[in-house]
Amino acid sequence: MNTIKVNSPFDGSLIQEIPLLDEHQVEEKLAKAYALFQDRSRWLKPYERVAILEKTKAIMQTRVEELTKIAASEGGKPYQDSKVEVLRAINGVQLAIEHIGQLKGEQIPMGTTVVSINRWAFTLREPIGVVLSISAFNHPLNLAVHQIIPAFAVGTPVIIKPATSTPLSAIELVKIMKEAGLPEDWAQVVICNRQNAENMVKDSRINYLSFIGSAEVGWNLRSKLSPGTRCALEHGGSAPVIVEADADLSQTVPALAKGGFYHAGQVCVSVQRVYVHENIIEEFTAQLVAKANSLHVGDPMDPKTEVGPLIQTYEVDRVEQWVNEAVTKGAKIMCGGKRISDTCYQPTVLLNPDSESKVSQHEVFGPVVCVYAYSKLQDAVNRANSLPLAFQSAIFTSNLDVAMDAVNQLNASAVMVNDHTAFRVDWMPFGGRDTSGIGMGGIPYSMHEMTREKLMVIKSKVL
Repeated sequence: MNTIKVNSPFDGSLIQEIPLLDEHQVEEKLAKAYALFQDRSRWLKPYERVAILEKTKAIMQTRVEELTKIAASEGGKPYQDSKVEVLRAINGVQLAIEHIGQLKGEQIPMGTTVVSINRWAFTLREPIGVVLSISAFNHPLNLAVHQIIPAFAVGTPVIIKPATSTPLSAIELVKIMKEAGLPEDWAQVVICNRQNAENMVKDSRINYLSFIGSAEVGWNLRSKLSPGTRCALEHGGSAPVIVEADADLSQTVPALAKGGFYHAGQVCVSVQRVYVHENIIEEFTAQLVAKANSLHVGDPMDPKTEVGPLIQTYEVDRVEQWVNEAVTKGAKIMCGGKRISDTCYQPTVLLNPDSESKVSQHEVFGPVVCVYAYSKLQDAVNRANSLPLAFQSAIFTSNLDVAMDAVNQLNASAVMVNDHTAFRVDWMPFGGRDTSGIGMGGIPYSMHEMTREKLMVIKSKVL
């Protein structure tokens, strides 16, 4: 039997070995999900879904510590941040419960023309069909919640393929849902290789693809979708931040340090490119360096750890190569710049990397923050908008007019004013634009996307 080994990203120790499903087993799971959707007698009523989700939430609340340790051990996110993720995940279930009652259609006016008299018209929202969710490693429980719970909440079967490096949280979530009364085939975890995952993506029985991961893989999968299959793709960004001369550095620096080094920078909206006004760049950089140097790096299971390992050792190699390339092209290492071990890399601040270096052109997805000097706001905006990546961005300033000017000009799906780019709550819309993605996440927004409209027109001579 083929298996995958789930190892600790910190020390490589084996956590669990899981069977890898073959082509026939994957087909069986897809067939079950499709058969369930086709048989309306098996569909769950909204109140039944609410009851299961309420029980799911209640069980999760009793297992916060267990879920935290699972997420931290398999994903490497520090214990303190993994606990926050678990609490977010529980709140995500609550958001889905609340939004079930908000899924509604609307009346379409009739009688405004002769041909439309004697009619009433209403739209209804129906579950879209079988949802296939392909997930990333960096938030193993919360991403599973965002890709499983909305689908079930709207009444559609869901198959999730979690990242093979971090499948345990998704498996545990589905176990808890079954303990809460989830009937068979509504939520299934598929641990399989890429080819079998791609086969599912291409299958006409899939009505909706939710993909979180690299742009290269996501856009390639989108091109292989069956006609009519809708999708949401969430890829990475290269989050630009503008810091004006009037910014309050006592608030700005801690926020950007958190946004840049949280989960060792392995977040799709991590602070990466920081454009700082030339009048304050020395002071800003000195404070950011002091903050970076104070961060505790190490074992994610240690409650004191603030920055954990990268998910794989080859990611440490890549980050090291990118930083070295930036230095050869003129960047100055203000702090960090070296690996601590095979799995951990120092929180690193680079000053004025060349615009053509990889750290300036691509998503680093590591604990590296690049600082660039600018003199005029328009120059900073232009440089922030210079990449095809477009996700969340930010500006720090005490001037409301400057803030609004930046919000209007920055090419981003969201602009944070006086907050870091990694800010998120789970009821807000969340997703990239341009090469950073398509479609919108966030619990209520995903629920909307996982339904489709049906129009009903009633003709009566008494109307």
